[in-house]
This record gives sequence, C-alpha cells and structure tokens, in this order.
Amino acid sequence: MALDDRAARRLRLSHRRAFVQRHTRLRDVDGVPGVRLHLADAVEPVWHAVEEALGIDGAPIPFWAFAWAGGLALSRWLQEHPDEVAGRRVLDFATGSGLVGIVAARAGAAEVTAVDVDPFAEAAVALNTRANGVRLTYRTRDLLEEPPPDVDVVLAADTWYEAALAERVLPWLREAAVNGSRVLIGDPGRMYLPDPAAIGFRELARFDVRTTTTLEDRPVVTSRVFAVGAASAAGS
Repeated sequence: MALDDRAARRLRLSHRRAFVQRHTRLRDVDGVPGVRLHLADAVEPVWHAVEEALGIDGAPIPFWAFAWAGGLALSRWLQEHPDEVAGRRVLDFATGSGLVGIVAARAGAAEVTAVDVDPFAEAAVALNTRANGVRLTYRTRDLLEEPPPDVDVVLAADTWYEAALAERVLPWLREAAVNGSRVLIGDPGRMYLPDPAAIGFRELARFDVRTTTTLEDRPVVTSRVFAVGAASAAGS
C-alpha cells in the first residue's frame, strides 16, 4: 500500500465522509437521470485539500470527486440496457465516486461490489449510495494483484489514463472475460487505450457526455462503451 493510502486509512471513515461533504456538493449527474452524486466543482482545490489532510505532497488525483467521461457513457448504456446487470453479480472496478455501481444497483443487479485503491473513495461511495437509496459492498484493495473474482459482470470505466495502469488492467480484464464474466468498458479514447479493434474490444455504443471536471480538455466528450469477448480475449 502506498504512503498516501496508509495516511488516508489512518483517518476514520467518519472523518473521510466529512471531508468529502466539505469539498463537494450533492447534485444531479448530467445525462444520467435519477442519479445524484457528491461532486467537486474543480480539481485543484479538492486535490490540494487532500494533500493537506494527509500531510503529504503528490497525493493521487481525487477521481472520486468527479463523474468521468467513461463512467458517464457506461452508466448511460446500463440505463438503456438494464438487462446487462439485472439479477447478476456485478463488480465495479476502480469505482471512484461509485457512479457505475450505483447505476447497476438501480438497474436491478443482485449484488454490486465496488472496489478502489483510494480510501477517500470509500467515503464518497458511502455518501453517494445513501443519496441514491442503494447498497453496495465496498472494498479498498488493488484487485490487479490477484485473479479476477467470480462475478457475472465486470464494469471498468476510465482505466486508461496512465501507462502503468493500462499495462496491468488489459490482461486482467481479458482474464476476467476468459473466465466467463461479461466485461464492459467505458472510455473516451484516452492516450493509453490501444486500438480497440486490435485488442478485441467490440464497440457497443458511443455517447456525447458533459463532464464535471476541469481535467478534460473540452466540456463535451465523445465516450464509447466496449465489450471484451471471451473468444477475442483468449486469442489475443
């Protein structure tokens, strides 16, 4: 576990919840009807606040404080196709704010497990699930260090923003597909996403989404939803 993770976990969950509430506001998620999240207005203030709270420099980006383009697209797909998750065991990988997992729960998933390495995400997910009247099981852990769990559906949004993560996540997602999980991915075409066709990703849909973070280079982004098929994963 990284130094910043250890420092964050020393803060009680109640303190982390209070921190999230102090630096975000509860609002509707643009393009995802019926869902509300605790979201920040801009990245710099909340990022600096995290560093001050932990007493360190170089804290990770507070992904939990924003609705990212890939997650927005995947959420809209699930709202349009609730049968993808209804009655199924779902893993929301790198959950961040919990947006995609919350949408899956609202769509009738039998159970949803949300996982992230950032302990502040635990607080954000707790607040966001309560705001939306759903329940998720939350785990703070790096799932890429172990085999994919036995679930029916794996949801992974916005996991291609840095090279090191992209190199680890691709074989893991492929293994999940080979093991029989339905693997759905949301991404706006970030730098480290390889050519989807070349790596066996099948495009299901694309959406123009309005992001809530200043980290994107434009307010409206075209984001796509992909499926990883077991056959293509095994043959890649």
